[in-house]
Amino acid sequence: MHPIRDYDAHNLEATSDAVDLVNQLKGRTVDDESWQENSQFDADTDKAGFRQYEDACNRVKSFYKEQHEKQTMEFNLNARVKFRKNARARMGIWDAMLKLNTLIDHSDPDIDLPQIEHLLQTAEAIRKDGKPEWMQVVGLVHDLGKLLHFFGSEGQWDVVGDTFVVGCAFSDKSIYPHTFANNPDSQDPIYSSEYGIYKPHCGLENVMLSWGHDEYLYHVLKNQSSLPEEGLAMIRYHSFYPWHREGAYGHLCNAGDEKLLAAVQSFNPYDLYSKSEETVDPEVLRPYYQGLIDKFFPEVIEW
Repeated sequence: MHPIRDYDAHNLEATSDAVDLVNQLKGRTVDDESWQENSQFDADTDKAGFRQYEDACNRVKSFYKEQHEKQTMEFNLNARVKFRKNARARMGIWDAMLKLNTLIDHSDPDIDLPQIEHLLQTAEAIRKDGKPEWMQVVGLVHDLGKLLHFFGSEGQWDVVGDTFVVGCAFSDKSIYPHTFANNPDSQDPIYSSEYGIYKPHCGLENVMLSWGHDEYLYHVLKNQSSLPEEGLAMIRYHSFYPWHREGAYGHLCNAGDEKLLAAVQSFNPYDLYSKSEETVDPEVLRPYYQGLIDKFFPEVIEW
């Protein structure tokens, strides 16, 4: 096991282009259906200014160009092989949040905040709307996969940003779809076809999404948490905007994906519209959220 390397925020920014085994009973049921209700915290939020990628700064556009060119099928297969080889670190959820706090995600066109601020803002918005505890804790941890940046990633392009399916034709519903032109898979007769390596309506659980913090955290937590299926879907698909926002990849989805789509769409407003320049105090909120962490996760996670 390799120790986590230390990075300061300036180094991270300089290298970035822009951008149920713990407790099988607790938290697995979703009897409280309040998670399905529309969000209320954002009723007065002007949503028109969010995700305005055409007006984004050049570093965001450069980030997506690099991501779309380098996220090939070959890279994704190798990334998953590396993931399975060994744990990269062992630490609890709150320590992971503190570690991540040195990173600012430059793929985000909306706001620049330390990650712990975004995690707590998301969780607090979910809590404010009276959603169940499992959904609150999903808001708290949903971006912890960005720890990949400290574990030998090649840049932010294989950590953050919107995700998409690899192994079949890239969707024109993705951000800046023209930038896929220089991805070698765009010229591959199989990978560039509509279904690629997949069968019609095979289900998203059987497709490969571009490697990044969503996929990584999903694989870390699916056997190290007592989160329900809906919570794990919120983690895995929250950056999969071509699917949950633009309606792409219907030809690959099955009936089970409709249920998960509803879960991801119910989570998305909290991830997107809770972003604010108003800061929160992590130490004031820690006792409450540490209680939730203890309910759904072991003391130590293998990352």
